[in-house]
Amino acid sequence: MSKAISSNKRENEKKKQAKRLEKQKKKENRKTEGATSFEDMIAYVDENGMITSTPPDMNIKKEELDIDSINISTPKKEKVEEDPIQKGRVEHFNQSKGYGFIKSLTGVDKYFFHISNCPENIAEGNIVSFELERGARGMNAVNINLVEQ
Repeated sequence: MSKAISSNKRENEKKKQAKRLEKQKKKENRKTEGATSFEDMIAYVDENGMITSTPPDMNIKKEELDIDSINISTPKKEKVEEDPIQKGRVEHFNQSKGYGFIKSLTGVDKYFFHISNCPENIAEGNIVSFELERGARGMNAVNINLVEQ
């Protein structure tokens, strides 16, 4: 006994057969039209970097460049001599923990300082002069001195 093929299966078979025939027709059309030649597949890049289908004109005079005038690296930074001693105001000072912060008078930067780098009689609100030194977490104020007002 053989099983009867359902109508759904028949429809799927017909669709597959139609796709095969369509694919075969397309293949034959490509053969009859002729394959694209190698010349049709070549693309050219002009002096501006644009892709074109026409070859460049070799009769045009090109601009000569002086190779020595081309700079490949970034220009070096000019050293600006700054006064190493800056002025600031003590914004926060914790005597028991031994640290504080100085706000620069010339900008909005705040710098950490340790009690070992400042005079004993320092307090919040004092105007001080200091130098900067790079620490583990940023710039630190060192050599702190009170400024006479």
